[in-house]
Amino acid sequence: MAQSLDKQSTTPSVPASARSNAPSLDSAAVQQARVDLAACFRMAARLGLQEGICNHFSAVVPEYDDLFLVNPYGRAFSEVTASSLLVCDYHGAVVAGDGVPEATAFYIHARLHLKVPRARAAFHTHMPYATALTMTEGDPLIFAGQSALKFYGRTAVDNDYNGLALDEREGDRIAAAVGDADIVFMKHHGVTVLSDTIAGAWDDLYYLERACQVQVLAQSTGRPIVPVDPEIAAAASRQMREEDGESSRLHLESVKRQLDAQEPDYRH
Repeated sequence: MAQSLDKQSTTPSVPASARSNAPSLDSAAVQQARVDLAACFRMAARLGLQEGICNHFSAVVPEYDDLFLVNPYGRAFSEVTASSLLVCDYHGAVVAGDGVPEATAFYIHARLHLKVPRARAAFHTHMPYATALTMTEGDPLIFAGQSALKFYGRTAVDNDYNGLALDEREGDRIAAAVGDADIVFMKHHGVTVLSDTIAGAWDDLYYLERACQVQVLAQSTGRPIVPVDPEIAAAASRQMREEDGESSRLHLESVKRQLDAQEPDYRH
């Protein structure tokens, strides 16, 4: 069922009938995806990567390629739990969960997952250091630090800031700007990280902000930044990518262990 949009609240208005034919979403794989995604929200909040009740993470629902998990409008990252995540389809219906997504969350993430099928997870933030670099001239990321080399050859820049994404056309435009990239710097706006796994998206999001933070610190010295030789940068990137699958899995497991010890309610 198509979703209508309340222009005043800029949040989707979902008919009650949209829930009538909800699929079965209680498999172990779906529950694990909920827990993993909730853990990413909680750790992102701890690290200051969120912005109020804005910003959004999403992931395609295991076993349902036409559905995705996303955070509900009105909750800060630190309030997200596994059960509070919404399941939406690409046409605007909330098929499971209480509430609605933020309108920009729907129009960006639904179109990204639909138009870029390899993007099983999409994390969009206005995290401060990466966003600061979207406001500067030229390419945001300079491949001068080792953490930055993780992203060598994997970034794109969306130069055409066009205000809030409040319709499918803007979501489609952002999706088209992705190309083959995993990291999209959105000029004057923020960043979006795409991955084939939730763990991969988390790992990239974390190290992207660290790379951007180090770059901002280096630029603050006023001394010229010296990029790594392109051949060495490409080789280092390949080395990192070879280990990324296991490294990102272990990274997310460590996040969950920390949360289990200190705020285990994220699993509920």
